[in-house]
Amino acid sequence: MRDVAPSPDAPHILVVDDDPRLRDLLRRFLLGEGFRVTVASDAAEARAKLSGLAFDLIVLDVMMPGESGFDLTEWLARTHDIPVVLLTARGAPEDRIAGFEHGAEDYLAKPFEPRELALRIRAILRRRTARSAAADAPVILGDAVFDPARGTLTRGEETIRLTGGEAALLAALARRAGEILTREELAAALGQEEAGERAIDVQVTRLRRKIEPDPREPIFLQTVRGRGYVLRPS
Repeated sequence: MRDVAPSPDAPHILVVDDDPRLRDLLRRFLLGEGFRVTVASDAAEARAKLSGLAFDLIVLDVMMPGESGFDLTEWLARTHDIPVVLLTARGAPEDRIAGFEHGAEDYLAKPFEPRELALRIRAILRRRTARSAAADAPVILGDAVFDPARGTLTRGEETIRLTGGEAALLAALARRAGEILTREELAAALGQEEAGERAIDVQVTRLRRKIEPDPREPIFLQTVRGRGYVLRPS
């Protein structure tokens, strides 16, 4: 199978597997399917690749020496917005459930047909593209309108100034409107893991002053006790 140069804007896939034969087979097959492909032999190498490259999807083996695929998936779910397809020799229902509980988008038991993997990858990427398009639609907050794509908040003809942190926080909430997001999830979305949960609370308080009729009785940006925050647009 001859390597094919993919388009520069093709989806970028990270394949993580400790089996060099399967790793190379998947690299060549996915290249032939038009994807850009980077490979890693274990979780440590995957983390190193993630620190310097952007990926659209990760194909990840569960059973690897050192950190398992389950553990890496759980970390990715907290820190990155990248879908994960888990590969495993264990295909029992409880194993698939465990994969989803750790944050995987899909689960494929070995041995598998590479064409099926490619179809699943394309289906996941199509769903995420559709969700992103819907998520970037303007969000109505009473008499104010927030544009997640531009990070702007307007009320009539007036533009309400948002700091970069406030705009990023409101965008993260808007893109998952109606869902409860923990402080940890919001901190990860904003790249503020080291700042702690208190920093999120402070930004929420400031943001409420700009979007709520009465910040002391929030209508749109609500606290869910013991869990986090949820944005409920008009």
